[in-house]
Amino acid sequence: MAELLQGASDEATASKLERLLRSFELRTMTSMTLAIQSAQNYRTLRRQGVTVRKAMDMLIGTFCIESGFPLLHADRVFEPMEQHLGLANALRQRLA
Repeated sequence: MAELLQGASDEATASKLERLLRSFELRTMTSMTLAIQSAQNYRTLRRQGVTVRKAMDMLIGTFCIESGFPLLHADRVFEPMEQHLGLANALRQRLA
């Protein structure tokens, strides 16, 4: 939710987006276990020559991988997670 709401251009848009997002099932994303797995995934990608710049992106990708959820995105930062860690891309699944 934080990532999406940060992208809102103004408070009115943020409020509308928050109401829309609250209509979906929301899950708590972080835990000690997830943080440790995210760091392990980061190191795995580093060994492959890939550096993910934002810890939040690693957490989001790792959460989806560990939960078995596809991630709806059009962001290249997640492509190495798809290639090396098994992250599923919901956008590609819908277009296929």
